[in-house]
Amino acid sequence: MQAEDLLQARRNAEAREHALSQAGDMLTGSGGSVTYRSAGRILIIGGEEALLFAPRLLPELKPEVLVTDGSDEPSVPSVALAGRQCSIRGHLGAFEIDLGAPGKPGHQRLACDLILDLTLKGMVAAELPPPGYFRSDIDPLVLDGMAERLKDMVGTFEKPRYFQYDPDRCAHGRNGVTGCTRCLDACPAEAITSLGEHIEVNPWLCQGGGACASVCPAGAIEYGMPLAESLQERVRRMLKAYRQAGGREAVICFHTEDAADSIPARPELLPVVVEELASVGPELLLGALAYGAAQVWLWEEGEVPTRSRQAIEAQLAWIGALLESQGYAPDAVRLTGAGQASGAMQSAMPDDVEPAWFAPAGDKRQRLFAAVDQLHAQAPRPAPMASLPAGAPLGTAGISETRCTLCMACVGACPGHALQPAGDQPGIDFVEANCLQCGTCTRTCPEDAIWISPRLLFDGEARRRPRALHREPAFECVRCGKPFGTRKMVETVLERLRGNPMFTTARARNRLKMCEECRVIDLAEDQESELFGPGEAHRHA
Repeated sequence: MQAEDLLQARRNAEAREHALSQAGDMLTGSGGSVTYRSAGRILIIGGEEALLFAPRLLPELKPEVLVTDGSDEPSVPSVALAGRQCSIRGHLGAFEIDLGAPGKPGHQRLACDLILDLTLKGMVAAELPPPGYFRSDIDPLVLDGMAERLKDMVGTFEKPRYFQYDPDRCAHGRNGVTGCTRCLDACPAEAITSLGEHIEVNPWLCQGGGACASVCPAGAIEYGMPLAESLQERVRRMLKAYRQAGGREAVICFHTEDAADSIPARPELLPVVVEELASVGPELLLGALAYGAAQVWLWEEGEVPTRSRQAIEAQLAWIGALLESQGYAPDAVRLTGAGQASGAMQSAMPDDVEPAWFAPAGDKRQRLFAAVDQLHAQAPRPAPMASLPAGAPLGTAGISETRCTLCMACVGACPGHALQPAGDQPGIDFVEANCLQCGTCTRTCPEDAIWISPRLLFDGEARRRPRALHREPAFECVRCGKPFGTRKMVETVLERLRGNPMFTTARARNRLKMCEECRVIDLAEDQESELFGPGEAHRHA
């Protein structure tokens, strides 16, 4: 190592200590806590090994065995599975187990506070099983440790309520049509369920994985341990202090508490502890680059749940495409860990990028666009637009003019208000900054006339400005001349009602070409003609 490099390494080490001292405290959400109460009723699921193990939990616990096979005489209460389907729901202190189908012969329901599952494949499919559910193999040493662990699971327990949910922002569904399902797909605890137009997060099942908040395109779910805006402010302070103290090529390393000992001891590495890696969203990852980080690491230590890993990798894919489109290294933000970060550390971002020092402000998308605009302004090879992979939360929309009838169903369904009425003239406008790429519009359109495409438009003004997607001249009422729809809409209605017994006469079909007020008047006149005859109708008016 050259003398100059040694000197810079010393400066980086001093700058690192200064940066860590300036990090400041982080704010957590006000979601409160969740309470579990366990009286020690435990259901042990298994065969002969479960029958032999159950007495060891006495007297601290109250064991019952769900016997899957075996014929030993039980020394504790037991129930035979007897070929019935086993369905488990609930959590620590409130489990319910259905044996067989409810309402059918042979159905039985059990209740318990804890479950120990000794079956080979397990009875719960979720990657992160509910609190209070334990799986174990039947090795005697393993069971010894499990016995002591289970005996401690009696009493009252609390954990944070990790999230805050704003249903008004949620893009899950509109008017009976399902749109965004990103949070449901990403949750390894299967704690999120659909309620039609909104979702529900079960706080007793949620274990704080955080992927739901990072993949939410609208910011409807906010992770509270800590708040994303507070975490971003910590990163900003650290990078600012590091640079002002003479440090160069800073690497922001997000890691969990358990992974702290495995992080390399490098002077330019600034560690940031998070509850879970998947909780770090794209606005924070790109924000760190905008604040001057040379690289951003998500430090992986141990096993990351498959769904969480898929969520992280999907986000890194579109972040990488965004960076590459501007001439930056696509792996400036990366998932890495021990064995992957060895060797000399190279700066992934150009040295001449001037960092932004503005404090994070606004909602999730506003913070994301602020970081994007900062990076675009200094890009080595700026491009006006970046094509992004499928699933990215940014993009555009298009409409087929030959198919669209301007029924405005898509406008009414759009959760992000990206689709808007054009004003006085019949038409649809589009605000790209608001588009969540949720797909609600495409599933709502009765004519299959609209599509979406992931991309990022770097011109901030154009991104925020409404642009015309479709325009049509107004159709004028054949009776009063007032515009009330579009020609295509009227022609479509006439075609679809062809042969309808209510519109067989020329007058009835002509009524479809009238505005609502004239249609009512014409219908009343038509009914009077049928009752009194044409001349009498006028005298009774």
